[in-house]
Amino acid sequence: MAQGTVQVTHTGTSRWRRRTGEYASLAAALEAAADGDVLTVAPGTYRENLVLQRAVTLRGPEGSPGSVRIAPVDGVPLTVRASAVVQDLHVEGQDAAAPAVLVEEGTPELRDVRVVTRSAAGIEVRGSARPTVRRCAVDNPAGIGIAVLDGAGGVFEECEVVAAGQAGVAVRGGAHPRLERCRVHHTSGSGLSATGENSALEAVGCEIYEVRGSGVQITGRATAHLTDCDVHRTTADGVTLDTDAVLTLADCRIHDIPENAVDLRSRSVLTLTRTTVRQFGRNGLSVWDPGTRVDANQCEIFDSTGDYPAVWVSDGATAVLDSCRVHDVPDALFVLDRGSRADVVDTDLSQVRNTAVSVSDGATAQLDDCRIRDAATGAWFRDHGSGGTLSNCTVDGTQTGVIVTKGADPTVERCTIDSPAEAGVYVSAGGRGSFLNCRVTGSGGYGFHVIDGSRTTLRKCRTERCARGGYEFADSGADAASGASPLVEDCTSDESAGLRAPAAPETAVQTVSHSPGLLGGVPGQRAVPEPPAPAAEPEQPARSSKDVLGELDALVGLESVKREVRALTDMIEVGRRRQQAGLKAASVKRHLVFTGSPGTGKTTVARLYGEILASLGVLDKGHLVEVSRVDLVGEHIGSTAIRTQEAFEKARGGVLFIDEAYALSPEDAGRDFGKEAIDTLVKLMEDHRDAVVVIVAGYTAEMERFLSVNPGVASRFSRTITFSDYGPEDLLRIVEQQAEEHEYRLAPGAAEGLRKYFTVLPKGPAFGNGRTARQTFEAMVERHASRVAQLPEPSTDDLTLLYAEDLPELL
Repeated sequence: MAQGTVQVTHTGTSRWRRRTGEYASLAAALEAAADGDVLTVAPGTYRENLVLQRAVTLRGPEGSPGSVRIAPVDGVPLTVRASAVVQDLHVEGQDAAAPAVLVEEGTPELRDVRVVTRSAAGIEVRGSARPTVRRCAVDNPAGIGIAVLDGAGGVFEECEVVAAGQAGVAVRGGAHPRLERCRVHHTSGSGLSATGENSALEAVGCEIYEVRGSGVQITGRATAHLTDCDVHRTTADGVTLDTDAVLTLADCRIHDIPENAVDLRSRSVLTLTRTTVRQFGRNGLSVWDPGTRVDANQCEIFDSTGDYPAVWVSDGATAVLDSCRVHDVPDALFVLDRGSRADVVDTDLSQVRNTAVSVSDGATAQLDDCRIRDAATGAWFRDHGSGGTLSNCTVDGTQTGVIVTKGADPTVERCTIDSPAEAGVYVSAGGRGSFLNCRVTGSGGYGFHVIDGSRTTLRKCRTERCARGGYEFADSGADAASGASPLVEDCTSDESAGLRAPAAPETAVQTVSHSPGLLGGVPGQRAVPEPPAPAAEPEQPARSSKDVLGELDALVGLESVKREVRALTDMIEVGRRRQQAGLKAASVKRHLVFTGSPGTGKTTVARLYGEILASLGVLDKGHLVEVSRVDLVGEHIGSTAIRTQEAFEKARGGVLFIDEAYALSPEDAGRDFGKEAIDTLVKLMEDHRDAVVVIVAGYTAEMERFLSVNPGVASRFSRTITFSDYGPEDLLRIVEQQAEEHEYRLAPGAAEGLRKYFTVLPKGPAFGNGRTARQTFEAMVERHASRVAQLPEPSTDDLTLLYAEDLPELL
């Protein structure tokens, strides 16, 4: 068989048409061939654009892999539109606007094909095509490795993407391929990418590594299922989910990731089973935004290389850990922001350098049957609205077992705290908390140490072998008369016959404490008279309305908001002066509705509005109390009214700011207790109309619905102020402010680069807020650091100037 010829073998029995023979070109051979024929291509380079429209077999000679090169000067080298077989070919593409191999129809099989190209895609599958691709390799440093688009499918077995200028494997437009035992590496974009509704990706036994983007990126309502896969050595996050993405990871391994091992946002859902996450530079699991959820079962997260919590849950997200292990990390679990929640069951948290569980900013954590070992702090409930439950847990070998501060109110029941170095339980700064049937043994300090007027409840608790004493309750000072003291019932200690609470709800033991630090030395009980309380520090003088309005004017953007607030301020000020002159003043309803995306300054403006009203004498204090549904709605009948009244009382003389107020009236409310909170709030606003200003806030569409279904609420608000998303110029100004604050400067051209960057940045549901600008600035600083670290002796300009090339890449 001569070089550069094609042998066509007729496999049928009919002799009426003679097709067997040699042809001088591939096109001639394909023209002569019919379904079932075999085309054997002799070694050589063929500058032809092949189109397979019949179910033929096209192959190179046996025993000579790579000897047949399909390399036209432009266009698509190989197009498959039938259930053909292609094997042992070397395909080279030169057209940046076209794929090297295009599969458009049928169920073809590609075996041992190597694609070396600089094309838009190495292999592109689209439409109704369902190919089987085995042992194929793609080297495409200019574009996508393998693209599956527009409803296409197919199976890729033992394939390899050795280089890609964009994503290694990209799935879009409702496509749904399956990858088996494939390797994807050295890509400039993501290793595996799926985006768009109905797009689905399944991968089994695959390896993704050495990629500059995320190892796996699922976005825009796409779904993916990875089993027994390895993701490692990425430059960006290991796994990224965004905008209603759904991903399942089973028996996978994610490791050697400099950023977040797994990052979820915008209502994405992740399920992990028997998966290990290790050697990550930021968070092992990073979970953000309302509706976002991660469920981890029998997983292990360990060996952090950075200084970040292993599991981070914020902005209203939810994380569930069941039968997991988290160890050898700086912090194990951080839950923060109202609406955020973590449910942890039968899980080990150990070898934690700082805090095993931290709950703050109104978040909730529920731990059942968990074990916390070898941590500086076992669990820390930090501030008002933060709480949850620790039930049947053991805390062993910590500095402090449980800390409750600043109004946090958890429930800790049937827990054992063993061998804490400083205290078993420490409550201060007005912390609350209920401790039921708990036991502290072997403490190096106190068993239970409650100070600063904390209203803690202890029932049926037990202390044993505590070096400084089982229970220590420091004076609550001025708050004692108001009942701001612990309630102790049926608690015992091995150092006495037991603690008996007095008839009145007051502390069982009271001592004076002057602690130099959070857990500093505390003297024992004192029988001497108490020293006089130190004189109260003088209050800071309230700012004038002019000063507060000046701060408002200094905020970036929000021009319409500033006008609205100034108009209200002018009405109130003129009304006050008319009253002083003995004239009638127009009634101004001060309650407001704030609508807009998160991060657009609603809370900041609410705080300034309260200060303005206080400076004008409309409010006594002008302080801000921020609450959400979790602070107002109880779990049983009657408790909601109590919670709502408590929140209203805390805001007396100031502003009650209800974030995501529409959550009080869900569309499928049924027996929801949110209506009870609304009814209670409406009555309180009527009965105490001059005591509190109420501001309800949330997304624009949701707040419109909320007001339309609750006319009683709508009638009590004077106006709605809309907080628009920040535009490119506003985001640029925020970056400039961040740079100035952190002593950086924008080099010539950087501002224009930022402006263009913010203009073309994909504007998803969470775009347009201050976080976008702050994250961009942080990314620029990181890239700047990577660049400057390579300089032997950087100058001051080197250390401070941020250039346009420091901007993060748009994925």
